[in-house]
Amino acid sequence: MTQHDREPRGNEPIPPRSQDATSQDPTPAPQASVSLRDPAELAEALPYLLGFYPDDSLVVVALHGERGRFGGRLRIGIPDAESGWPAFAPQIAECLDSSSRARGARPDGALIFLCQEPGEGHTGRDVMQRLRPLVQELRRACGNLEIPVYEALCLSDGRYFSYCCPDSRCCPPEGVPLAEASTSAMAVAAAYAGVPMHGSLREMERRLLPLGPPFAEEQTRVLDSVSAELTPRMLSSEGREQVRTETLALLGRLMERFQRCSPTAATQTSQDAHDDGLLSHDEAATAILGLQDRETRDEAAEWMDGADVAPALRLWRALARRCAGPYIAYAAALLTLAGWVAWSGGDVPTARVALGLALRTDPDYLFAQLLHHACNEGLDPKQVRHCLRNESGTEQADGDGEQPGGTEGDAAV
Repeated sequence: MTQHDREPRGNEPIPPRSQDATSQDPTPAPQASVSLRDPAELAEALPYLLGFYPDDSLVVVALHGERGRFGGRLRIGIPDAESGWPAFAPQIAECLDSSSRARGARPDGALIFLCQEPGEGHTGRDVMQRLRPLVQELRRACGNLEIPVYEALCLSDGRYFSYCCPDSRCCPPEGVPLAEASTSAMAVAAAYAGVPMHGSLREMERRLLPLGPPFAEEQTRVLDSVSAELTPRMLSSEGREQVRTETLALLGRLMERFQRCSPTAATQTSQDAHDDGLLSHDEAATAILGLQDRETRDEAAEWMDGADVAPALRLWRALARRCAGPYIAYAAALLTLAGWVAWSGGDVPTARVALGLALRTDPDYLFAQLLHHACNEGLDPKQVRHCLRNESGTEQADGDGEQPGGTEGDAAV
């Protein structure tokens, strides 16, 4: 009996596809449960635990009970500086412990995954060996909190490598090729439960990043022109209110357009190109600049209910891609709205990626901070929607002293 046979392997429930907040369908969706018993099955299951393949990421999964039921999952980029790994590992272990306790129970064990592709001239085994000290620090840090690490895997170059298994018959030094994802037990269970997959983290982020040249140059020029016209108007309360009204009217027209014109292309790239073609440079610039006003942003966020979710997500993604050149920081509002509508519609993986990008764009953007925290804590988005509507009503009654550009307003979310 190998070490893998003795250790708990997650008995992972696959949740049903999330329903829209306004759904009244009383019929429960199917659920499935999958037992994962060896490193190959764990490696194949990783994308289904997160909803996407986590490029360049460290993933730590909490285990609970004798059967190793999967609990909370942490994903973070792998730090480049090896000198920081000894301090980084205890923070991860403490975060896993505290977040699990906050959800009801301390972890009885953990799984570690490191996903990184080799650079030119290197192999997956080279990546595995380079990251070995980080795994050792993580195992030591988890052990100090009495959280044994039952398996640690490196996924690189189409193979997986085990840091824990001493048996070269099942875990040879050259690694083991990953099986086709669509043939795994987790894939079958996810398909049965209607759980969507989003490809890789890099692919998800690409759909939200600014468009490149030559498209970006023309968009930047138009943003400069529209900013010169709108910014002076937003310096007064009356002018700011007029711009808000105009921006919301424009967004309403764009929403109707995106509802009418759904992409039929098979690939995500083609779908996004279709949506990019639905926006003129002037429309995109006016919407982007107008949404820097906090009240405008919050009123736009209130639209996200029921059938509006899919076209709204497409619209916010398309506008985020137009934040080119010196206007990249303006994407924080659009990325936050994309994250909000995705979370509101039950697409938690997309929400986390969009909100994470918003915070990477502007770490101090408070609306993104609050939504990211609420999403990660598993709160009900209906509670956030209720707060937005209550706050909107209060502001209409009390007035607003926000300055144009949204800086002070974001601090007062």
